[in-house]
Amino acid sequence: MIVILAAIAGAVIGGMTAARRNGNRKDIAQYAAGYALAFTVVGLIATVILDRTLL
Repeated sequence: MIVILAAIAGAVIGGMTAARRNGNRKDIAQYAAGYALAFTVVGLIATVILDRTLL
């Protein structure tokens, strides 16, 4: 669940960042994908750490 929320949050933040920098649609899509991937990795690491510590 954390991974999915992190991916969505990353895509939104990346899209907003590119839009704020006056990027076109391709720029916005690329930023959204890049941020989503980065946030997904962080969410995955957080999920693994939480899973290991709570068991």
